[in-house]
Amino acid sequence: MFIKRSIFKELQAEIDQPEILILLGPRQVGKTTLLQELNRYAISKGLKTKYLDLEQPQILAEFNKSDQQIIDLIGHSGDIIFIDEFQYIKNASRILKAVYDRRLNIKIICSGSSSLEIHKHLKESLAGRRFLYRIYPLSYSEIKNSLPDFCLDDYLIFGGMPGLVQYDSAQRKQQMLNEFLGSYILKDVKSLVNEENIRAFNHLLYLLADNQGTTISVHSLSGEIGLSATTINRYLDILEGTYVNFRIYSFSRNLGNELKKSCKTYLYDTGIRNAILRDFSDIQQRPDKGVLRETFVFLKLQSMVGPNMEIRFWRTKSGDEVDFIVVKNRIPVPIEVKSVISETEIPRGLRRFISRYPGTRAAFVVNESVQGQINFDGCRVQFMTFEDFGENFQVS
Repeated sequence: MFIKRSIFKELQAEIDQPEILILLGPRQVGKTTLLQELNRYAISKGLKTKYLDLEQPQILAEFNKSDQQIIDLIGHSGDIIFIDEFQYIKNASRILKAVYDRRLNIKIICSGSSSLEIHKHLKESLAGRRFLYRIYPLSYSEIKNSLPDFCLDDYLIFGGMPGLVQYDSAQRKQQMLNEFLGSYILKDVKSLVNEENIRAFNHLLYLLADNQGTTISVHSLSGEIGLSATTINRYLDILEGTYVNFRIYSFSRNLGNELKKSCKTYLYDTGIRNAILRDFSDIQQRPDKGVLRETFVFLKLQSMVGPNMEIRFWRTKSGDEVDFIVVKNRIPVPIEVKSVISETEIPRGLRRFISRYPGTRAAFVVNESVQGQINFDGCRVQFMTFEDFGENFQVS
């Protein structure tokens, strides 16, 4: 089943732009499908295209040549060349730079499962020449638009990996998620982690999943796993560099009572998290249902982050907290997640934040059933259900 991606229109507009277009993200989130759809769109416009899937051995063999031969191959392939899994090309960034700098009338669109090495080379060699799009699993609204009967609880349990949409069987979805998880460990991580530390890396993944949404301590993780703090930080960098796990840090304007160095982490998909924990039980029976709903809110926010935005959380030494602070153009927008509330009453932590930061003009309380809006100290506080938040939330 084809699910229309909200990012596709943006990618269509990039067809006529000169920069190299690169789609990055974890495995199995739909990068190849987007690339194929863009290829079909380009052909419909009368453009000559060439599509290269480097996971096909016979195609990859064509790139087992000198850099100059590869540059010639790409540079004379038509109006647009699509390269799927471009990280398999040795010296990829240097080759793409050479083609771009020739000023040939050609558009290059690539996809890849990100790695720290690729990031480094892209930044150093293609600065000003490439435009990156980060591709995430399907959002709740993307699935809902194509499957009106799709429910939020299913999304919280199985997540938004595109390969699952075609299956009705819960057992089949669980099997697929376990395969996706194994694919990431085997293909994207194994080359970056010492063989003897794979088990420790898996242990770290479990602890991150189990402690999702809580503040973490690298030193505590180090002691429990038996690896140095330096190694734990490196593994966290790998997870973030491959878009599998995200760290968010505390928001502070140097007020004395605020925590300044703590962080929380979230995995990129609720289904993947549940696969790591081996728990696909009914959402209403789970003690971590609040964590899953909080993660749902985070993933929506993460998909919206632009160059002028960042996601933080807020916590004070006295225990006041707000789950998320979206900072846009340096203006904070606090968002509190409360599963069950009975009326439009502002949670204490949110009230304290608004009072401490009088420039706050908008805030949100995401919950199961209450909708509405009230004003507090010049701030508009909007109450939204999880369904409404997933489909309609915007930061103005």
